[in-house]
Amino acid sequence: MSLPRKFTDSVALATRGLPSRDSLVVIALFAIAVHLVFKRWEPMRVPIVTFLLFVIPAALGLLLVPPLGAVRGLLTSFTAFYAVLVSSIVIYRVSPFHPLARYPGPPVAKVSKIWHAYQVFTGKQHLYIQSLHNRYGDVVRIGPNDLSIRDTSCIAPGLGAQGMPKGPLWDGRFMHAPIPALVGARDHAYHMQRRRPWNRAFNINALKEYEPLIAGRVHQLVDALAKRQGQVVDIGQWIGFFAYDFMGDMVYGGWTEMLRDGKDENGLWDVIHRGMSVSAVYGEIPWISYYAAMSPRLGKDLKSMRQMAFSRAAQRYDSGSTAKDLFYYLSNEDGTEEVNPPRPIVVSDGVLALIAGSDSTSIVTAMIVYSLLRNPAAYKRLQLEVDKFYPRGEDSLDSKHYKHMTYLEAVINEGLRLYPATPSGTQRAPAVGKGDRLVGNYHIPEGTAVKFHFWSIHRDPRNFSHPDSFWPERWLIAEGLEPATDKFTHSANAFIPFSFGPYNCVGKSVAMQEMRTLLCHLVHTLDFRFPKDFDPTKFEDTMEDQFAFKLGELPVIVQRRE
Repeated sequence: MSLPRKFTDSVALATRGLPSRDSLVVIALFAIAVHLVFKRWEPMRVPIVTFLLFVIPAALGLLLVPPLGAVRGLLTSFTAFYAVLVSSIVIYRVSPFHPLARYPGPPVAKVSKIWHAYQVFTGKQHLYIQSLHNRYGDVVRIGPNDLSIRDTSCIAPGLGAQGMPKGPLWDGRFMHAPIPALVGARDHAYHMQRRRPWNRAFNINALKEYEPLIAGRVHQLVDALAKRQGQVVDIGQWIGFFAYDFMGDMVYGGWTEMLRDGKDENGLWDVIHRGMSVSAVYGEIPWISYYAAMSPRLGKDLKSMRQMAFSRAAQRYDSGSTAKDLFYYLSNEDGTEEVNPPRPIVVSDGVLALIAGSDSTSIVTAMIVYSLLRNPAAYKRLQLEVDKFYPRGEDSLDSKHYKHMTYLEAVINEGLRLYPATPSGTQRAPAVGKGDRLVGNYHIPEGTAVKFHFWSIHRDPRNFSHPDSFWPERWLIAEGLEPATDKFTHSANAFIPFSFGPYNCVGKSVAMQEMRTLLCHLVHTLDFRFPKDFDPTKFEDTMEDQFAFKLGELPVIVQRRE
């Protein structure tokens, strides 16, 4: 006899003859017990969830069959069971007995994470959380068991070497994959083991191997834009073409040719963006993705994104190396590790590199171009610096002068401050089974997910003067290269566009080199201006934060510089 059948018979036998009022009390007690089970263990396996949420209220419905009949009895049982279950959950979450009761936040966020998931779906999560911090303070409760932090004193203890591991958000984004990519590895020791080949792939020697790839694709981009002189082009889209082509070269030894074709021939970009949108929502309610993974229809965009990238990654793994691309290091073709990593791990990490590396640099660079065009003085100053180091006839793709170009570096840093690639930051949580944590002055109970919100930290006036203004000179003043003209605030500890600590962005060096090369050569070779019918003041309304930013059309008119 099956467990549900045994349970049903036991309930019927034990409660035979109970009056209907007493039966409802029994149903209520079972509902509260189920709440406690979910609170303590958070089961997700289908048989267990089915037993708790369907078999139990169905069996309890037998109590009401004699007085009400089969149909009414079952309906009453389910109604009473779920009414008490939901009430128990809501009352507990808003009560002073909840572990996060001390932290302020909107009541709707305390009750359910669904409201926050909706904000993610709309793409305005970065503005929503910023508004909560402006209203409630440095630590805000954004979900029943979720906090957002903008207090810079928490960065080192929360994200540093002794900080917290990754939070459950990544389980949802990867649909509880048995082998997550590096960014989703939540165990600290396992993460450090997985990261070793990445560290080799992005050290100074490897960067030299990638510089010709960057220069070649930047030259191809500028040449394609120059051929469209006098025309209106979507500069964000074209920079995206560059980023995907370069990442295909660097990760797989070649894949897409968007710059050559002038379009996304295979629909890769669209598939990735749709997949990331779904992934971002699943990350806020991780248990949903567990069931979506079982359905052929739910999460199909995310599955299509993973399948397309997995296919190319598997092809590259099986073919072996022809150059020192990222796979050369991930698959241990350099022979550094004693044991080669399993094929699924290498393929999974190759997928991550393409997706994370393409959108992040392209979006930040596009927003820098946008900001320069809105600030003609900064644009002109950057042109003067580029022309100083690379007079007419000099090759601005040669990186020999980049380290001396202080204003170029300031422009990039300012773009990263205002428009970090992952604006809503990174999530951490106390290690499971290791107890509560103290992060700065804040007590973080075990089972709490903590988001460090980069957008709010970077735009806090306590950290940066004129925080919403594009002002590259702030970086020169902070370095002592220019004098401050008035009260000046600049907190280097609050600048974390690549995150912080052992889980920071491993590809930072390549991303910075991409942006230096791209901006230097674009400014050296071409002039840009907005079309007269384009209102740049409304462009930021098109930005959607779904893990990384998605941008609307950014039209510019291109001219070759004389």
